[in-house]
Amino acid sequence: MKAVCGLDVHKDSVYLCILSEFGELIEEVFGVLTYQLEKMRDLMLHHHVVEVSMESTSVYWIPIWRVLSPHFKLNLANPYFIKQLPGRKSDVKDAQWIAECTMKELIRGSFVPPETIQQLRQYDRRIFDLNEEIVRKLAKLDAVLQRCNIRLSNYVSNVDSKSYKAVVRALSQGITDPEELVKLIHGRIINHHGKDVITASLKGVVSLAEIDMMSQLRDELDLAEAHKEKCQAKMLEICEREFPEELKRLQTIPGIKERSATSLIAEIGTDMDKFETAGHLASWSGLKPRNDESNKKIKSRSITHGNVYLRKTIIECAWAASRKTDCFFSRFSYHQTQVRKKNKMKVLVAVARKMLVAIWHVLHDNTNYIDFKTDRKPSQTKG
Repeated sequence: MKAVCGLDVHKDSVYLCILSEFGELIEEVFGVLTYQLEKMRDLMLHHHVVEVSMESTSVYWIPIWRVLSPHFKLNLANPYFIKQLPGRKSDVKDAQWIAECTMKELIRGSFVPPETIQQLRQYDRRIFDLNEEIVRKLAKLDAVLQRCNIRLSNYVSNVDSKSYKAVVRALSQGITDPEELVKLIHGRIINHHGKDVITASLKGVVSLAEIDMMSQLRDELDLAEAHKEKCQAKMLEICEREFPEELKRLQTIPGIKERSATSLIAEIGTDMDKFETAGHLASWSGLKPRNDESNKKIKSRSITHGNVYLRKTIIECAWAASRKTDCFFSRFSYHQTQVRKKNKMKVLVAVARKMLVAIWHVLHDNTNYIDFKTDRKPSQTKG
């Protein structure tokens, strides 16, 4: 007798509904402690459950997945698609509805990577969080300098530059003399703006409290940078041990270096069988244009939702590839922006999508990237 199970996952509880092929229902509520999840697993085994479906509710589904994965076929469903399935009555409980959809084979499970890839994802997304934290700390640090009327940020390319960091380090150590601080500025900046201007921008009124604030923020930034390096080292160690060939092959693609390659492996894995075509991977990443057309009028061509971490990484790679010398992506970007005069950001998204297609083929076919070059020669006009 076939039996399936639907789980409605909450932060503090799990609603279970076991449905047999004859329509028999078993409904219970369990807690989320490990022994309670094991008790729920034993109940499923007792009733010969073969398939379990649940919604991807925040991170609360992950412990349940780990307890159940060795014993059942599991489906992780997007809550949006569950709600869109037709035929649901208003009085049907969520767990029962998930069980009924599972019995009728209406639920298509989302991509859940293996344990090694999940570990890589934790490090990768921690790096993204640390990057955001560093940006916030730098903004706070610049606010302290502005309060002291030190206007160096007006003359440097960004507040993460070496010159800016050197001045902050000196200020946090109590060095406030502009003549001493200007010696820490890169010569190119001084030549561009003039020594007198830079010296004037470094003259301010700095209190002891502000020196302490700069010292604390600098320590926090150093700690965040150290954590970033540690996470990246862990990712590289795992990739070199588990996916050495894939790591090398990805770096043959223009614009992709070590950091980007490890991030791509963390987000999409190395098994491309999960994505039937390169287009499926592009769609999953959120780089597929939305086809919103009604009555022959195009309402929207914006990109869809998808994996935001993958999208951030591949957009950065596309930006780098667009500036490479004589590669397919840079030639495409130049032709679209300079010849056809298209929007630069839209072209960047198009380059990112083309790079995802290349990534899919490199991982699917187990081959290095081969740059596409046209063999056509310019036509000669007869005089």
